Amino acid sequence: MKEQPLADYFWSFKPVPKPVKRRADIPAQVPESLALSKDLKKRGWKFIGPTTCYAFMQAMGMVNDHIRSCHVLE
Repeated sequence: MKEQPLADYFWSFKPVPKPVKRRADIPAQVPESLALSKDLKKRGWKFIGPTTCYAFMQAMGMVNDHIRSCHVLE
């Protein structure tokens, strides 16, 4: 079985983009981060939960959950 590149593995868990209108709408985790967490644990990773996976998705640019009024979007 051919192994896929690590980046392709992570991007295969990309969540569907959802608009964020208020800070309270920003989730701490999404179903895709839960799936990634479970898959990584199955592969032997430790201390990796869905919130950590979602933060990773934010940091790597997989999700953009800046609110519409954020200066970064200007």
